[in-house]
Amino acid sequence: MRPRTFELVRYHDLSGVSGTGVVAEGCVFTDGSVALRWRGNNPATAVWPDLDSVLAVHGHQGATEVRWLEPDPPAELSRERRDEQLPTPDTDLDHLFGASHNVRPPTGVADPSGLPTQHPRGWAAARHLR
Repeated sequence: MRPRTFELVRYHDLSGVSGTGVVAEGCVFTDGSVALRWRGNNPATAVWPDLDSVLAVHGHQGATEVRWLEPDPPAELSRERRDEQLPTPDTDLDHLFGASHNVRPPTGVADPSGLPTQHPRGWAAARHLR
């Protein structure tokens, strides 16, 4: 399964807040959770546990529907296609780095030789990120 995008289309606005037509855009992720972005003068983004929860709160008693932007995926991939998408068991990430990539073991705070002697350039300017 892949993430799938949609629009929330409202035919009648019971609250008088969001209007009618396409009022929000969203995505259902592979675990079923939903990211929803409201359109309009006060755009906002929210994450929901599932699409049923979105419609329970924002469905306006059936006055809002989900318009999928992609066709419905097949219920199950054919065995050939499924096998094509699976990684091969002997594949790892070493081929991406080549033989010259060496991983050094982490140093602890108890070993001060691994710490830089001074902050790299630009470090002080990043203090506002605290």
